[in-house]
Amino acid sequence: MARSDDEQLPDQHGRVIVVTGGNSGIGAVAATRLAARGARVVLACRDVGKGARAAAAMPGDVRVLRLDLADLTSVRAFAAAFEEEVGSAHVLVNNAGVMAVPQATTADGFELHLGTNFLGPFALTGLLLPCLTERVVTLSSVVHRRGRIDLDDLNWERRRYARWGAYAQSKLADLLFARELQRRLAATGSALLSLAAHPGISPTQLTRHTGSRVQNTVLTISSRLAGHPAERGALPLLHATTATDVAPGGYYGPTGPGEMRGQPGPASSSSASHDATVAAQLWSRAEELTGVSYP
Repeated sequence: MARSDDEQLPDQHGRVIVVTGGNSGIGAVAATRLAARGARVVLACRDVGKGARAAAAMPGDVRVLRLDLADLTSVRAFAAAFEEEVGSAHVLVNNAGVMAVPQATTADGFELHLGTNFLGPFALTGLLLPCLTERVVTLSSVVHRRGRIDLDDLNWERRRYARWGAYAQSKLADLLFARELQRRLAATGSALLSLAAHPGISPTQLTRHTGSRVQNTVLTISSRLAGHPAERGALPLLHATTATDVAPGGYYGPTGPGEMRGQPGPASSSSASHDATVAAQLWSRAEELTGVSYP
C-alpha cells in the first residue's frame, strides 16, 4: 500500500518553520502537514482570528503571529515579536500573496501585487535572516513567464494598469529574488539555502478574490479542470521546505503537462528569471523602497 503524502514527508521534529499566509489554501495545507510530522509551526497571518481558528484545527505545536505583508510597519513588528517570542527558525516559507486584484496600493504606497508578493517578503526575509538557520522558500507562479520587470515603473504609476501584468511582474520578482538571495548567501559562505517553488494551477481563495465575479468563476472552474486541488498544489512547496536533495537556488513545481499538476520536481522558468543583472538591480531598488538592507 502506498504511503500517504504526510508519511512521505521527512520527520520534522526539532524544526521550527514559519509559514506566511498559513491560515488558508496551500499555506494551510503545508502548515498542517509540517505540524503533523512534528514541526513547530508559526502561522504568520494578517487576520489573527482566522489564523487562530486554522491553528486550532492543526495537529501539534502551531502558534499564530500577526503579519500584514502590505504594511512594512507590520513586517517590522512581526520580526521583532518573532525574535522575542520564538528566537530562531529553520525555515521561512514566503507563501502569502494576492493575485490579479483590482488596482490598489499598500499602506506604504506600493502597487498591491508588488508590495504584498515581493517587497513585503523581501523585507521580512532580510529582517529575519539572522534568525534563520536552514533555508528560505519563496512561492512563485507559472505566470512569472508573462512577467516583465520595469525598473523605472515598478509601481505601475506611468503604465496603464493591468492586473495580470502586475501579478506576473511580482511573481517574476519573487523568482529573481530567490536566485539573487542564493548568490549572495553563497558569496558570504553561508550554509543557508534559498529556494523557490510554484503550485501549478490550484483552486484556492486567490481565485475568488480578483474583484470580478466573472473572473472569479472562470478562474475557479478552469483551475479545477486543468489543475489539481490545494492538497496537491502544496507538494512542491513542501518538497522545497523538507527535501534533502534540493539544489541551492532550485525551483520546484509539478512535473505534469505544462507544470499545471503532478508530482513535484525541478521546474522550468523563463530566461528573464535567470537575468542576474536585473536581479541585482531589482535587489537595490527593493532595499531603497523598503529601507531594509541585508546583513
